[in-house]
Formats: sequence, C-alpha cells, structure tokens
Amino acid sequence: MFKVTKNAATRILEAAQAGEMEGLALRLAPYYKSDGSIEYNKMGFDEIKENDIRIEAQGINIVFAPEYKELLNEATMDFVEIETGNFSYIFLNPNDHNYVPSKEEGKND
Repeated sequence: MFKVTKNAATRILEAAQAGEMEGLALRLAPYYKSDGSIEYNKMGFDEIKENDIRIEAQGINIVFAPEYKELLNEATMDFVEIETGNFSYIFLNPNDHNYVPSKEEGKND
C-alpha cells in the first residue's frame, strides 16, 4: 500500500488551499526513466476518475491510474528539507532500483 507521511499531507493540504484546489485529489503519474529509476514530477490536483486507484491517507486523497499500482506499491511520500530552506517531496520506494532504506525512514509517519 502507498503511504503518505504527516509532513507530506500537511504540505499537500496547504498547496490545495493556496491554489484553491480543495476537494480535489492529488494525482500521481510516475514513470521509469531510461536508467531504471522512477520519476515522480508528474503530479497535480485532479478529479477522481472511475477507474482510479484511490488512497485516503492523513486526510487527503491520492489517486493514480491502475497501471501505476505496482510501481507505487509499498512506496512512501514525504516532504522534507533537502538543504537549509529547500523543501521537497521525496518518495521512498522499494520498487526503484536506486532505493536504499535508511534508519530514519518511517519517523514522520
């Protein structure tokens, strides 16, 4: 199952409010890059469609097309400070061949 941390959910809700997108789901459309890693930059607020996989987590709806189900299985979306003052969504995904579990993983769940 796909998971969303509290930090990510808070930021998604803030972004939805700022963009006047409340009530819409966050749509993910990841894809494999040529090197086998997974790219996640295709995401945005959207209506829930009939065939979507829908996950309700931390008070938000995440949706994606059925073809992404295996790609996102067991992945976790977080929102972290990469460098001082530079925040970003990250995906901890065991389906990505570059994934390396860390001791910190799961702390913000």
